[in-house]
Amino acid sequence: MISHPTLFVLVLCMTVVPASFAGSSHKSSGETVYQAKYQLQLPLGLPAEHFTVPEDNPLDEDKIELGRVLFFDKRLSADGTISCATCHVPQLAFTDGRQHSQGIGGLTGLRNAPTLINRAFANKQFWDGRAASLEEQVKGPLFGPTEMGMASHADVVSRVAAIADYRKWFKRVFGSEVSIDSLTKAIAAFERTLLSGNTKYDRFNAGDPQALSASELRGLELFEGRARCNQCHSGFNFTDEEYHNIGVGWNKRRIDLGRYSVTSLQQDIGAFKTPTLREVARTAPYMHDGSMASLEEVIEFYEQGGIANPFLDSEMRRLELTMEQVLDLYDKKTPTSTPPKQRVIKLDLTEQDKGDLVAFLKALNGEGWQHIKPAEQLPR
Repeated sequence: MISHPTLFVLVLCMTVVPASFAGSSHKSSGETVYQAKYQLQLPLGLPAEHFTVPEDNPLDEDKIELGRVLFFDKRLSADGTISCATCHVPQLAFTDGRQHSQGIGGLTGLRNAPTLINRAFANKQFWDGRAASLEEQVKGPLFGPTEMGMASHADVVSRVAAIADYRKWFKRVFGSEVSIDSLTKAIAAFERTLLSGNTKYDRFNAGDPQALSASELRGLELFEGRARCNQCHSGFNFTDEEYHNIGVGWNKRRIDLGRYSVTSLQQDIGAFKTPTLREVARTAPYMHDGSMASLEEVIEFYEQGGIANPFLDSEMRRLELTMEQVLDLYDKKTPTSTPPKQRVIKLDLTEQDKGDLVAFLKALNGEGWQHIKPAEQLPR
């Protein structure tokens, strides 16, 4: 695994722009991330203190633009048919709408393409967290045999360096020739600008009492209460960035080992990263294997308690314990630990409850990424 530079927290300030909400003023813009040569305005609801950038890859406008063009360039794949945007389509909130993503030669992998939105707020990437940074994440698809299929770092570099406009651009941005590190830095810089905030929930949280409908408010109450969604989907980005076994795929003949493939820890068997719920209504299908087509199907899966297996998380067992006790069980989980024998609590969600939860999840659709478009003309 490639080491990555120490991350630093960016200097920030709050920019408040008056907006009329139900007759009173509330902020409508978020915080500002400051770099030496660049300022990034975050949508409402995203805290700049958690926005991280490697010290050796500061943001600047020219680098971000170079990364954007590379992101859409199919020449970075072995047969010239696949770009980063093939599996992370802007119109689909940077997913691809497929159960399993399709790469060169029509080959498919075993996992669903997660959204790239708001990945600047976390370090470890992919469903199993095998990449320690966005820079490292970029390399995965480039050399994945069922993705972009390039044979080596040298092949990618020679492909890009053969294009005169790219040579000049890399020289201008990095002061050096094309390299695999500079290429991944440019794409990662662009990916850090893929943001979503200023949702109905964010406006409600910022003080607009009319931002959420009655159904959405009931859904929020369920989300934070009886439905127990926020045990894992917590914080401003609606993810704890941890890995959980909720039973997905354990009814199939072949089991994806998930995080275990990275850590070799038995308690990580079948565990996958909690995805953000921002833009969740736009990023179907769901789960690491893309096996659930709708939010309604996901909620029903949780209603049933997932699929039983020896490594199912305590959160899914829904023991008759307080949330603090359940979290304590998770923190102390070992390969041989077993949950206490207590009555399992059923969610017992009514049809209205389920509808209200879906309504709230849809209220997490936001803005900040819709302006992203492919380059009108690729470098030559």
